Amino acid sequence: MNQLTANDLKVRGVAAIEDVLASQTEATISVRGKERFVVMDVAQYHYLRECELDAALAQSKVDLAAGLAIRESAAEHMARMDRLLQQDAEH
Repeated sequence: MNQLTANDLKVRGVAAIEDVLASQTEATISVRGKERFVVMDVAQYHYLRECELDAALAQSKVDLAAGLAIRESAAEHMARMDRLLQQDAEH
């Protein structure tokens, strides 16, 4: 991953980011010698976000198969929450 400095951005602006992203998918921006930010093309961001959502869905399926989650409709969920609230109020 190529690194840009805050000074690169001050001097060259978005052109500095575009130059790095022409050959890399991401670039880090360092401030006072420390990596602080990552910039990427919006298409790369959407790809990473989709991967994150796929991983969350896979984990949910594992949780369901292991009995760690409840599969129910929104109405069933609300009724169950109402029952739990009532039980808490009684104690």
